[in-house]
Amino acid sequence: MTPFSYERAADAADAVRRAAGPAAKYLGGGTNLVDLMRETIERPRRLVDVTGLSTEIAKNADGGLVIGAAARNTAVAEHRLVRRRYPMLARAILAGASAQIRNMATVGGNILQRTRCIYFYDDEGSRCNKREPGEGCDAIGGFNRNHAILGASPSCIATHPSDMAVALVALDAMVHLRSAGGERSLALAELYRPPGDRPDIETVLGPGELVTRITLPAGPLAARSDYRKVRDRASYAFALVSVAAALSVEDGRVAAVRLAFGGVAHKPWRAWKAEAALRGSRPEAKAFAAAAEAELAAAEPLKGNAFKLDLLRRTTVAVLEKLAGDRA
Repeated sequence: MTPFSYERAADAADAVRRAAGPAAKYLGGGTNLVDLMRETIERPRRLVDVTGLSTEIAKNADGGLVIGAAARNTAVAEHRLVRRRYPMLARAILAGASAQIRNMATVGGNILQRTRCIYFYDDEGSRCNKREPGEGCDAIGGFNRNHAILGASPSCIATHPSDMAVALVALDAMVHLRSAGGERSLALAELYRPPGDRPDIETVLGPGELVTRITLPAGPLAARSDYRKVRDRASYAFALVSVAAALSVEDGRVAAVRLAFGGVAHKPWRAWKAEAALRGSRPEAKAFAAAAEAELAAAEPLKGNAFKLDLLRRTTVAVLEKLAGDRA
């Protein structure tokens, strides 16, 4: 492990000040960053501990929800407002990892965690453009069962591992950022960059920019939501595919819908085309399958992961049928 210094920030302003300069990283629960440091994939020279930032989980002024970046995943999943008003978020977190990891991991760290691609972690025997730009991608011609079918590039087919982020994207979450230049906010869906020819640059964050909080909008649709994760084993495995969905039916037609996919792209994948196809349709399996097909029209599966097309289609139909049935 590369030698590094450790500093604990008192608040967001102090954290940004301490992280100025090259080779600094923010440290939350450390459930991803510390692993990467042990593997020498991440080599920060200075760690700035941000666990002293806000852990607030509360209703905000417009009736939505604010979640501090240092809130632990377990605290979010167990919070009464989250369970009652945003059930898909609670279910996504509980599906995401072991209880021990959820107890340590923070919201800010969760949405910024890096891929679990086996080639990314194998820095001695595999080529990886996400780890070393221009080196090549051994996953494309290798074992790619777990890799992306949407939004990938010739340089990288890795997937984003977060379950929480999939639910947050479906819920139209906003992420709030702070840097030496001030504060800004953007939709969480806009935080992630496409891989292109520089898959090592994963987000639009600037140097030293810090996630301070997440906000969720108010509205009844989120209370009628679900999250389903399909994986190779029931405990502590990353998604082959996952679906976060919310559905509102009025007068026998889909009035509103939110849909996002996990395990299939470099980021939590908001299914805008599927949503557009569903609005105004009858809430039945045929329409749900057609909506999934509309989203998957741009998919580019490889030999090892083509099964994800049918798996994602079937999972989407199952989740939406459950939500439609719950409203019958």
